[in-house]
Amino acid sequence: MLAAMPHRFDALHESDLRERPLYKWRRFADDVLPMWVADMDYPVAEPVRAAIRAYAEGELFGYGPPGGLPGVREAVVERLETRFGWSVPLEAVRIIPSTVAGLFTAAKAFASRGDGVVSLTPVYPPFRMAVERQGRTFQSASLAEHEEGFRLDPEALEEAITPATRLLMLCHPHNPTGRVFDRGELDALAERVLAHRLFVVSDELHADLNHGPTHVPFASLGPELARRTVTLYGPTKAFNLAGVKGSFAICEDPSVLDRFEQAAFGFAMSAPNVSQLAAAAAFRDGDPWLDDTLAYLRGNLDRLAEAVRTELPGVRMHRPDATYLAWLDFRDTPLADDPAGLLLERVRLGLNDGPSYGAEGRGFARLNVATSRALLDEAIARMARALADGRGAAAT
Repeated sequence: MLAAMPHRFDALHESDLRERPLYKWRRFADDVLPMWVADMDYPVAEPVRAAIRAYAEGELFGYGPPGGLPGVREAVVERLETRFGWSVPLEAVRIIPSTVAGLFTAAKAFASRGDGVVSLTPVYPPFRMAVERQGRTFQSASLAEHEEGFRLDPEALEEAITPATRLLMLCHPHNPTGRVFDRGELDALAERVLAHRLFVVSDELHADLNHGPTHVPFASLGPELARRTVTLYGPTKAFNLAGVKGSFAICEDPSVLDRFEQAAFGFAMSAPNVSQLAAAAAFRDGDPWLDDTLAYLRGNLDRLAEAVRTELPGVRMHRPDATYLAWLDFRDTPLADDPAGLLLERVRLGLNDGPSYGAEGRGFARLNVATSRALLDEAIARMARALADGRGAAAT
């Protein structure tokens, strides 16, 4: 039987990656293998590089027009239609500097100090930061864990909502669990949004990183939801452009979009010209790169899932529907008290700390598989060693 041909990402070497002056590889000491923050180690798509080279050689260094450079918002509209079947008018799209800036803006725009903002937890830490650091009240509705994975718990959501709740902050696809909410779950969310007259900010930054389930934009469920929802979308996760920044806020109600823009004034306005051009190039010409990258990521997820079954006793993982992030459950292992801390201390492996995503994250850690297969194998070997050492320590 012929061996599989090596993939170009297999050629990534730790020594070369450590030469990059990037946060992923510089946060920890040099003996730590960093598998944490949501950056890929992969080289960026050539059409994006070409767009950035053309920018550097051109004359677009002045202020861009308020609505963005020509063709940029058009590229977003085209992508939403072709990728997700969601038709939005051009005037519904605004350019913002980042998705996190969009979260902070939404909390400021749609909730006053002391008002409630509800989210499905565990959740990406900036959700809570955007709420609490601006004097709003974070309200947690825990996801329910089932045999097939994490799902919306409508009763928990209803219980979390109070008369003071003004905004639902939705992470869809969900970070850190990797859940792509299905139509039934989205309809249940929509029912409660409309019943309680909530606004919604839906972070759909990982929508292009699906591994099977169809992504349904929340705002596409109906005209009333479209009027109440600001969707945050961009290329930074799917096309590995976190350092280039740039995102988009989409809402079909001009008055709601104006409210969002007023809240953004002075701190979350537009994005650099180079970011806009990179986004347009990614959306229009980057899908061959993305498809190849997704195939490699799925292979890495297969490898990790196999290791959880056969090499990492006590560890559990629900295979993510989307993203390149694995939410690893160490609650039935000797590392349960502090998985990320103990893995860092014992085997020099750097993962995201589960409790930073909320109380539901105790006993969990998040691992980023967007690296070479060899480095993923090394991370698995380190986890296996820490689990074996833990059993020995427990026995004594």
